[in-house]
Amino acid sequence: MAGGYHAAAPVEFNSRFAHTVVMDDAAEPRLTSLAHGGGCGCKIAPGVLADMLKWTPQAAPFADLLVGNETNDDAAVWRLNDQQALVATTDFFMPVVDDPFHFGQIAATNALSDVYAMGGTPIMALALVGMPVNVLSPRTIGRVLQGGASVCAAAGIPVAGGHSIDSVEPIYGLVALGLVHPDRVLTNTGAGPGDVLVLTKPLGVGVLSAAFKQGRLVKTGYRALMDTTTRLNTLGSKLIDQPGVHAVTDVTGFGLLGHALEMARGGGVRIQITDRPPTLAGVDRLMAEGVRTGASTRNWAAYGDHVNGVADGVLRDLLTDPQTSGGLLISVAEAELTSLQALARLNGTSAMVVGRVVDGAPGVDVVTL
Repeated sequence: MAGGYHAAAPVEFNSRFAHTVVMDDAAEPRLTSLAHGGGCGCKIAPGVLADMLKWTPQAAPFADLLVGNETNDDAAVWRLNDQQALVATTDFFMPVVDDPFHFGQIAATNALSDVYAMGGTPIMALALVGMPVNVLSPRTIGRVLQGGASVCAAAGIPVAGGHSIDSVEPIYGLVALGLVHPDRVLTNTGAGPGDVLVLTKPLGVGVLSAAFKQGRLVKTGYRALMDTTTRLNTLGSKLIDQPGVHAVTDVTGFGLLGHALEMARGGGVRIQITDRPPTLAGVDRLMAEGVRTGASTRNWAAYGDHVNGVADGVLRDLLTDPQTSGGLLISVAEAELTSLQALARLNGTSAMVVGRVVDGAPGVDVVTL
């Protein structure tokens, strides 16, 4: 088999990520032991990022730049002609799991999500690879690349090239490119009063990742982690034809509250988020046992002043939990909710109500819905 997999019994996981789990060299360290953070939890905290971006010169206006970085949207969009716009994004991070193939799958799925969140259809990807080549074998690094390529193949696109460096920590991700009609781009700015908010994946990826690093994640928890982080958000490309969809973003490193706040600011509205959000299997138990990520604390420190209704504790940590390869957060007219949920089921995912949009100063309230 390409890449030189050893022969062994496959782990009992969903067919999207069932494959042989074998370390190439017993002397090689765990991937997660080589990184100070992992997944979207290693994003720079929102407040620090905002301070850094203050030093970035404001770009000159470009008539064909339909979406830039002004509203913290998921990808840039450039008009090519009257029928096509290019969706361009990049995403990469350190490992959240030790199996290199799984790491590649998670990172690639996460990167493609930004294209889907804009309503785009991916057309091509480039690999971004930083690896400690004096620590990890070429075979192990190759399995990371194979994992990413397998996801791109599932999305119907090639990995057409990329760039690699010798890095102290293992890093992998993609430049992802897609196409969308210039008049049908989905953004995070259109939410309006009367909309309901739905989320296509439960929360808790950061908690499961932390438990994995602590050696506390059981087999069912790992299955839940892999199932959610390797499920492509292909629903996004179908939303351009769905009536009543006003705004879309994907929930990743800043947690549900952080990305809801970006949507509130983009639309100039108030967003209410449920105090009983859906969670992945095992997350509630792990949080009750004290499992958390440091990123949730950093997230709250960055934007907590703009959130009301949640105090220090489990709920706050869950709502700020960084979601590696998280779900789509969709603002849809209430009258079209049932139709959207039916479309989600046809695309192999859910559309769980997690909030609503109301009049008011931009910000987020945590409430009982």
